[in-house]
Amino acid sequence: MKQLLLIFLLFSSVFSKSQRTLGLLTQTAGSRQGYVLFAPLNSTNTYLIDKCGKLVHQWKSKYTPGQSVYLLPNGHLLRTADDSNKVFHTSGGRVELYDWNSSLLWSYVISDSTRCMHHDVYPLPNGNILALVWEKKTRAEAIAAGRNPAMLGACLWSEKIIEIKPKGTNGAKKVWEWSVWDHLIQDFDSSKANYGKVADHPERIDINFLASEDMDWLHFNSLTFNAALNQILVSNRNHSELFIIDHSASTKQAATNKGGKQNKGGDILYRWGNPRAYASGGIIHQQLFKQHSAEWIAKGLPDEGKIIVFNNGLERPDSMYSTVDVIDPPITKNGGYARSEGSAFLPLIPYWQYRAPKASHFFSKNVSGAQRLSNGNTLICSGFNGKFFELDSAKNVVWLYINPVNLQGTHAQGESILDNRCFRCVFYEPDFSGFKNKSLSPGKPIETGDEQYPCLMVSPEPKSLK
Repeated sequence: MKQLLLIFLLFSSVFSKSQRTLGLLTQTAGSRQGYVLFAPLNSTNTYLIDKCGKLVHQWKSKYTPGQSVYLLPNGHLLRTADDSNKVFHTSGGRVELYDWNSSLLWSYVISDSTRCMHHDVYPLPNGNILALVWEKKTRAEAIAAGRNPAMLGACLWSEKIIEIKPKGTNGAKKVWEWSVWDHLIQDFDSSKANYGKVADHPERIDINFLASEDMDWLHFNSLTFNAALNQILVSNRNHSELFIIDHSASTKQAATNKGGKQNKGGDILYRWGNPRAYASGGIIHQQLFKQHSAEWIAKGLPDEGKIIVFNNGLERPDSMYSTVDVIDPPITKNGGYARSEGSAFLPLIPYWQYRAPKASHFFSKNVSGAQRLSNGNTLICSGFNGKFFELDSAKNVVWLYINPVNLQGTHAQGESILDNRCFRCVFYEPDFSGFKNKSLSPGKPIETGDEQYPCLMVSPEPKSLK
């Protein structure tokens, strides 16, 4: 009996070690070859891997991310960092720039008692950087702006976007700003500012929509830039909406409803996801549910010019599951957006959508992102569970990778892992300009105990993503 038990334990140990639980789990011939950048939220490292799951390069910071990272066309790494003063319940506060050799070139703090950079930045073609920034408004300021006092805590953290020009090694000059506070509407108190009929002003944000005592009123969580349109796309998580604003308006114009290419100043040009937010629809018309990482599909890619977004699905009425949605905004020849007066912004439903065959097998309650690739595939980061996977044009899973890093460090193959969250992952083509004259020789996998395995795993498509 003892011998049988020993044989069973030995077999179980070998079998357990042979099971792939981390790193590369699936890759088929349909996967687009290239490199994937990601920064685990519980690590100070940023990793670049190839599609075989091998480590190609890494950068180390003093800080965990706060939360996005980007590779720039010159090979530098632009990174947010968690160095806030903790006056608010979030990570962020610092922006960093590293060269390929992990030398810190520039670091800038945007964090004090009245403001804090958070979630996302975006590198502009001119070298400047857009950043999401919380800005504090006192209780008195919020009430004066038309907020219902019964739905207000000690203060309110609103949102603004700033554009900064890096200077030296730790400085920056603010060259542009847009603030939510300049574009409000309310129908609660006619004696206060911003009073009007919400449905008549879809270009403004209702200060009382979904109001509560939570200080974090809007919770913007991503921004991106369209150079051809000179417009900014923002994800407003708490209201389950996407906004587009005109970057061509000057800072002075952006505080008004006049000026810029569209002559609307800083007013919202287009919004989508939840027409309830501007009193133009009901819950049955809502399409987004606490989404993340909205971006324009780049020129030259399949479905270029459309918007791709990770729709987390939190508080979805039928059940909680995630989807990746592509929407096709009704853009006009001059870069404006068509809308029938009194109606919700179109389209009524997404142009394209992915959800798992069994919907509950694909759900990330927060973070996450998606990216369209040059061959028509779609790379998805299911961020809450650290799962990156690639779909072909027929929505088959052709690549699957599990982030092996969490707060306890790097895990070994065969182990399970918790809290390996990632804000998003970003794919870079082999001919990306930032790789010119750089060594991309693959090393070992990030996970330990997993040095030898075949790269092209012609394993069956996973029956689920759970």
